[in-house]
Amino acid sequence: MATNSSKDYPISMRLPEADVSLIDRAAAARGRTRTDFVREAAVEHAQRVLLEATVVRMNPDAYAEFMAVLSAPAAPVPELVEVFKRVAPWER
Repeated sequence: MATNSSKDYPISMRLPEADVSLIDRAAAARGRTRTDFVREAAVEHAQRVLLEATVVRMNPDAYAEFMAVLSAPAAPVPELVEVFKRVAPWER
């Protein structure tokens, strides 16, 4: 998290009361201030947006290997197979 310094920039916005109330409740649930909560949410969303727009480049051999891994059948995970064999608590 960024700390206050002479290089921080203030951001001001107008929000409906219902939005502020929701943000405050969520921030309190995380033990955060409104500012920290909104900053963290905005930064995480900005990172996701930029990652979605990022072009991944690779040479033809790396691409072929990548596609082979994606196309291969999934290997079973024994622990998960066991979990999925159990009866769900709400079905008992």
